[in-house]
Amino acid sequence: MILSTSNPVTSTENAMEILPATAVALAEQHLRDILRLAFEHTDTHQAVVVYDKHCPLAVALTSAYRACLPDARFIDFDVETPELILVTLNALQASDLAVLVQSTNFRLEAYRLRVELFKRGLKVIEHPHLARMEGDEALYYIESLAYDASYYRDTGNALKQKIDNASAGVVDSGGAELIFSGRFEPAKLNVGDYREMKNIGGQFPIGEVFTESVALEDVYGQVRIFAFGDTSFTVNRPSQPITLVVEKGQVVDTLNSTPEFDLVLANIRKDDDVVWVRELGFGMNRAFSKDRSVRDIGTYERMCGVHLSLGTKHGSYAKPHIKRGEGRHHVDVFAVTEAVRLDEEVVYSNGAWVV
Repeated sequence: MILSTSNPVTSTENAMEILPATAVALAEQHLRDILRLAFEHTDTHQAVVVYDKHCPLAVALTSAYRACLPDARFIDFDVETPELILVTLNALQASDLAVLVQSTNFRLEAYRLRVELFKRGLKVIEHPHLARMEGDEALYYIESLAYDASYYRDTGNALKQKIDNASAGVVDSGGAELIFSGRFEPAKLNVGDYREMKNIGGQFPIGEVFTESVALEDVYGQVRIFAFGDTSFTVNRPSQPITLVVEKGQVVDTLNSTPEFDLVLANIRKDDDVVWVRELGFGMNRAFSKDRSVRDIGTYERMCGVHLSLGTKHGSYAKPHIKRGEGRHHVDVFAVTEAVRLDEEVVYSNGAWVV
């Protein structure tokens, strides 16, 4: 499917190529499910949508939100002053909804906007870096917003339980195995189930269960990666998989590397001395796969499969030799994945989670 200049989204938002009306209708359907099932938002609470119109995907999502939230306050980030935007957001009460539709990433003074909104008990939906996805990628993004509550919650919680109980694990990337020889940190969920969570919302799309080895040194072996986040924070796909050689939790060598990936590793080593393997991410979003990707690394991280992070930075878990929040680098790499085993049980096979 390609972009179309027919079926304009609104009479005021048609200065650029726009997504087909069918795509906007699908976005509306998915956002209604998110608002109803994940956020339990009703018209008894206020909603504010801050948006821009710099790319077709942002225009399409804004139109879909107008249909879903007819009583919301809509603010064009490029028209209103930062002061007015902040005053409007600050007027919201706990459990009200704030939606951020961003072609890049909104900056309001020194605010880390989502964090500040969470502090005030607001529900937050954030769609950043939308301009990185054009053409078919924008359509994949819309598909990725589908909220299958039973799949995300049942499969996600089953994965968490198995991770938390496992004493070891293996990522089989076809001709190479990455071994996790010890226990895992308690897994964290990003599956749209906020019933027992302090913060309601986050960056969309969703779909991930993640952990890491309790002792980073317990990770060893080899893993073949088919994509990685490069220095421009976009998905880089080399012509053939790169093999990472891991000893005592650190990348010590590569096979079939590229200049771009060598630069990523050099940047990490410059600041951290070594390249730690930290996050073990089980992506669940079935709109993305090895062969169906988008450029934005933060979006593609939800891909149904396995990703790892390289570098010291991982704010979710503290280590004796690495303080939480310490480190400058968290680079996502995506593993060719034939299977994932926790203890001796296969939990991923043939491109799907099988728990």
